[in-house]
Amino acid sequence: MQVRYPWEPVPDPDPAPPPASPPRPKPRGRRPASAQAAGCWRYHHLTVSGPAVPVSAFAEAARGAGIIPWVLDGSRIEEDVFNLAASQPPAWRNLTMAGCHVLARQFRERVEARQAQAAALVGRSRACPFDLHVLLPVPAAILALGPTHPTALAWLSEHWGAPDGLRQVAERARPTTGRRLPAGHRVVGYSFFAAHATPAPAVTQLGARWPALRFVLQPRPLD
Repeated sequence: MQVRYPWEPVPDPDPAPPPASPPRPKPRGRRPASAQAAGCWRYHHLTVSGPAVPVSAFAEAARGAGIIPWVLDGSRIEEDVFNLAASQPPAWRNLTMAGCHVLARQFRERVEARQAQAAALVGRSRACPFDLHVLLPVPAAILALGPTHPTALAWLSEHWGAPDGLRQVAERARPTTGRRLPAGHRVVGYSFFAAHATPAPAVTQLGARWPALRFVLQPRPLD
């Protein structure tokens, strides 16, 4: 069993001004178990530049809750947790069979409560400055499959290039394009971690939808 998303921190629905990002930040907080074990999170900068009006419009459109509102199968979660707990050798297991059922039900209830709390922020919170689900929404039919279904992971890989989504998303305090901007132009920048690959498919789609803007995605070293 693999339950990744419900244990992630829920963003604050009232976003505070983003702190200044260090030049080489390290990931903080809990990582999804699948990626944590592999040590495969990659740090990225995304810089968006162009005429001030469309850049401002993009920055406004990109804000969201930073949450993918997956539909979870609570009964499957409960069954998997029970089987995992009950299958332990008796010498290692401190729970009776009834205790394993109680543990599985409590785990399910906590997961469902956490998921409901997070999903309630979608469409209301703007804590995340660069929310891919707002910009390139996951279809309802894919959400219904859950975050670990192979078809759901394939959709995220194809359309976002980030099967685990983005983590530690922040707006960079002083982004630059490395050259002098023309009059009437501005730049916004984001930093985030993505697992397994670089989210180039998402950036390619955003470039097609916002042709007046220039998108530069750069993997960055941590050390």
